[in-house]
Amino acid sequence: MKEAQRKAAGALLAKAARTLEAAQSVIENGFFDDASSRAYYTAFHAASAALAGRGLFFSSHGQVMGAFNREFVKTGLCPVEAFQKIRRLFQDRHTGDYDASRSLDEETGRRAVEDAAWLVDECRRLVENG
Repeated sequence: MKEAQRKAAGALLAKAARTLEAAQSVIENGFFDDASSRAYYTAFHAASAALAGRGLFFSSHGQVMGAFNREFVKTGLCPVEAFQKIRRLFQDRHTGDYDASRSLDEETGRRAVEDAAWLVDECRRLVENG
């Protein structure tokens, strides 16, 4: 892995860790929509870090999710559940951020934060293993 890729991946993992802290903070105050949104962005930054470790950079959420699936899940470097978690987090974020007719419940919010923490660990492993 080139030094620039290593730095970018490290910066994105640090951003994922900070975003995860925000998700954990707001969930303790009962803001489940916001926690789910922060959890999704945690996963987005973590997946972006794993891709950056390979020299792959994308600007859209769809591109990051598609490339993560292609580079890590379909190749067997990462379990299928990783992509399933990212996709569910994306859908929950969309509901929490944009659906005025409903809110996410505590169970969904807590699962989102747990899944995001798992994804950070998984993506850190991918970066470390190159």
